[in-house]
Amino acid sequence: MIDLTVIWAFIIAFAIFAYVVMDGFDLGIGILFPTFAPGRERDRAMNSIAPVWDGNETWLVLGGGGLFAAFPLAYAVILPATYPLIIAMLLGLVFRGVAFEYRWRDPAHRKYWDFAFTGGSIVAALAQGMILGALLQGIEITDRAYSGSWFDWLTPYTLLTGVGTLAGYALLGATWLVWKLDGDAQAHARKLGKLAALATVALMGAVSLMNLFVRPEYSERWLSAPEVYWVAPIPIATLIVAGFMWHALSNDRHSKPFWLALALFFFGMAGVGVTIWPYVAPPSLTIWDAAAPVRSQVFMLVGVAITMPLIIAYTIWAYWVFRGKVGDEGYH
Repeated sequence: MIDLTVIWAFIIAFAIFAYVVMDGFDLGIGILFPTFAPGRERDRAMNSIAPVWDGNETWLVLGGGGLFAAFPLAYAVILPATYPLIIAMLLGLVFRGVAFEYRWRDPAHRKYWDFAFTGGSIVAALAQGMILGALLQGIEITDRAYSGSWFDWLTPYTLLTGVGTLAGYALLGATWLVWKLDGDAQAHARKLGKLAALATVALMGAVSLMNLFVRPEYSERWLSAPEVYWVAPIPIATLIVAGFMWHALSNDRHSKPFWLALALFFFGMAGVGVTIWPYVAPPSLTIWDAAAPVRSQVFMLVGVAITMPLIIAYTIWAYWVFRGKVGDEGYH
C-alpha cells in the first residue's frame, strides 16, 4: 500500500530543496554584492538573476503551503518555535525585493538600495539557516503544542547553521556568476567561489560533527552498525564533489562549478534528511503524527500533480530563454 504521508514528505522536501538552490544563488549574489565594483559589475551581477529571481520564490510558497496542508500539526508547532526567525526572513526578502526594483528606478539613492539588497539577503540567509538549526536541535512540545520560550531557537548551534547557510548561499551565488559573467568580473567571482567553497565545506563538517552531540539518536543513526554502512556514502560523496568543484573553479570552467555546488547542497540536504527522519519536529513529532487525514492528502495530491509539472516547466523555460552570458543591455 502506498504511504501518502511519505509521498507528501518527499514533495515538501523537494520543494524546499528547489527553493534553497534556486533562491540560494539569488541570495548569494546579494551577500557578495558589496565586493563588486559599483556600476557595470554590480549591474551585470543583478541582471544575471533579474528574469528569474521572483519566480524562484514560488518554491518557498509551495513548501510552506504544503507543510500547512499536509502536516498541519507540524506547521502549528514549528512556526511558534521560530516566529522571530520567520519574521526576520520575510522582512529580509521584502527589503531585498523592493531594493531589487527600486535601485533601477531611483538611481540617486542607489547606494542605499544596494545596502538594502545586501542586508536583506544576509538576514534572510541567516534566518533560514537558523530555522534549520532550531528544527534539528529539537522543539519542546507538550500536549501537541509548542511549550518552549520565545528564544529557544537562539543557541550556538543555530548560529553555526545560520553562518553555514550564509556561506553555502555565497558559494551558489559565486558559481552562478562564474557561469553568467566574463572578464574581470568572472575572475573575481571565481576567487570568491574558492573562498566560499572552503568556508562551506568547513562549516558543513562542523555542523555534521555537532549533530553527533545535539541529540543521542543522531549519533546512533550515523555511527551505529548497520546504519553507518548505509549512510557513509553521503559524506564520502560530499568530499568527492567538493574536490571536483575546487578543480573546476581552478581550471577556467564556466557552468560546471555551479552544477557541482548544487550537488554539494543535494548531499548536504540528504545528510539532513538521514539525520532527522522520520521526525518533522524532533524529538517527538513524526511525519505520521503530524499528517493531515488521508482524504485531505489525496485531494491535495491531485492538485499538486497538476500544478507542480507546470511550475517545473515554466521554470525550465525561463532559464532556457535567458541562458548564456549577461551583457550590458540589462533586463529592466
